[in-house]
Amino acid sequence: MNQRQETEKRVSKQRSAWREIVETVALALVLAFLIRTFVLESFQVNGTSMLPTLHNGDRVLVNKFIYDFTSPKTGQIIVFKSPVIPTQDWIKRVIGVPGDTIAVRHNVVYINGRRYPEPFLKYRQSVNVPPTKIPPGYLWVEGDNRPRSYDSRLFGLLPMKNVRGQAFLIWWPPADMRWLG
Repeated sequence: MNQRQETEKRVSKQRSAWREIVETVALALVLAFLIRTFVLESFQVNGTSMLPTLHNGDRVLVNKFIYDFTSPKTGQIIVFKSPVIPTQDWIKRVIGVPGDTIAVRHNVVYINGRRYPEPFLKYRQSVNVPPTKIPPGYLWVEGDNRPRSYDSRLFGLLPMKNVRGQAFLIWWPPADMRWLG
């Protein structure tokens, strides 16, 4: 093999290596975009409406496709597009699902006439809410810090179409990392 052939072979290998790097980076970017768009996304908690469960600045991972296969359940924490400020995402706990009748009396939530146990609550002060039947396609959501939460008690029913997904893990700060029930 002459020197020219060796040089062409070396250049060809370099081009091949660069091409492989570019293809790998492009594939990684496409996969990251698809995962963030359709599967998982990180959201930052802003405010104190979910104290003591979530703190201002916490970062949570949200499963964005779970509700394509199942419906939200009472007690789950969800991220949704605000019905009041559509440019914001909010995070609250699902209290009522379609078919439930929700009422709040003397700081206690009742679902279908039964007191809803809320061991996660530290702050119970709440406005009274008359019995409200949840129709198909809607949810009733409330923050865990009832005196500081702007939620269904004030803005009413949340359309399911606003739901972004279920928060399932606090991942930041690392000292507070835990699964959300």
